Amino acid sequence: MTSIKTAVSIQKDLFDQAEILAHEMNISRSRLFVLALEDFIRRYQNQRLLREINAAYEDEQEASDATYLRKMRRQHRQIVEGEW
Repeated sequence: MTSIKTAVSIQKDLFDQAEILAHEMNISRSRLFVLALEDFIRRYQNQRLLREINAAYEDEQEASDATYLRKMRRQHRQIVEGEW
């Protein structure tokens, strides 16, 4: 996989916390930032998927369908929000 160097500006306090965490995890600061960004992207994509699912369920349904769809929404929300 190709790597690209980049520079970002962050608050000193956040940098210090990242330094400590990377040391505790025995990984490089760069690896910590990659892990954090990968996690953020995955969570964002899950939230976007949840919004799309909810939009698809917005159509009016029969009463029995509505109950089923509420249960499915709750389950999808728990899956996505449990990761957030």
